[in-house]
Amino acid sequence: MPELPEVETVMRGLAARLEGRTIVRARVNRPDLRWPMPAGLAERLTGAQVLSFRRRAKYILMRLSGGDSVLLHLGMSGRMLIGPNRPNQETLHEHVVLETDEGWRVGFVDPRRFGSIDLVRSDAEDDHRLLSGLGPEPLGEAFSVKSLSAALEGKKTPIKSALLDQKNVAGLGNIYVCEALFRAKISPRRSAHTVVGARAARLVPEIKATLEEAIAAGGSSLRDYVQPDGELGYFQHAWQVYGRENEPCPGCPGGEACAGVQRIVQSGRSTFYCPKVQR
Repeated sequence: MPELPEVETVMRGLAARLEGRTIVRARVNRPDLRWPMPAGLAERLTGAQVLSFRRRAKYILMRLSGGDSVLLHLGMSGRMLIGPNRPNQETLHEHVVLETDEGWRVGFVDPRRFGSIDLVRSDAEDDHRLLSGLGPEPLGEAFSVKSLSAALEGKKTPIKSALLDQKNVAGLGNIYVCEALFRAKISPRRSAHTVVGARAARLVPEIKATLEEAIAAGGSSLRDYVQPDGELGYFQHAWQVYGRENEPCPGCPGGEACAGVQRIVQSGRSTFYCPKVQR
């Protein structure tokens, strides 16, 4: 599933092409994805001007002139394709198509149909059932050592599981939690309630730096993920532990015995870490 940096990259690509443009034609090719499509979606999109974009966690919000926002989640295999509009153009598994007054075409492709599209009033976006319970954005000012310490207080779940809980912090996913914990030298097995104060002070800036670097690199390429312009992301080449089971740990000082990067399973997800570096 695309994580926060990938979603941010997709959103920026959409904004660059769609902001200020008018949707002259919208087509919805099936009645549902993960959930039913909003009633009259194509009609409500047609003729609307795209005002702005916003990302909340792993959701993209496209704000329209009529007061609605399109709430988009890419799901497991969803991606947005952007290109010049051509007659009789068809793409496999393309469920929603937008055509703009500038002659561009935007298609939402989702082979596995775990993605979703909804409409919400722009002045009530954060009241939507998918957004109302989310914690602070990890790149926002509200996410701080103080807020993270408060969220972890008394929690005896592993810190990795706590960071993946969207009520504690919004938008973090498996890959970047592994990377941030490694950079902060904190074991993913450590009980969350012990990661307060000094440890949180190490972790928060590493979470922010990891995400910012991934966004700058254009997001990571996983399976079906591509940027809207078709370019693959490449932050995976900078992963230090994720997917590197049994490889040498980049954090172990030269000459010291190190078993390399280890893989364990936590809550059904692969965790990669170095038990020597991360305590």
